Amino acid sequence: MDRLKIEQDIVKVLKNIYDPEIPVNIYDLGLIYEIMVNDSAEVEITMTLTAPNCPVADELVESVNEGVKDIPGVKDVDIKLTFEPSWDMDCLSEEAKLELGIL
Repeated sequence: MDRLKIEQDIVKVLKNIYDPEIPVNIYDLGLIYEIMVNDSAEVEITMTLTAPNCPVADELVESVNEGVKDIPGVKDVDIKLTFEPSWDMDCLSEEAKLELGIL
């Protein structure tokens, strides 16, 4: 099992999941705080949302879960949703800032 390859594949999946309110993928939005792949190819992702009362919270978490489960070699996925630290515009990647016209 190649953990680095799995992590790269996870990032590719996350870059294809979009917050419906903001035209930027959840990875570049900075909603993904941590990706961990253990020796058994079990994945733990710590993520947040743009707001605790996000109306599509369940759908975003499910999209991440399903997308990562479909990656060859991944045995299990555990999504941990957190609001500490809370998300803000500083979490945006440079690419996202350019896309949103912030830079």
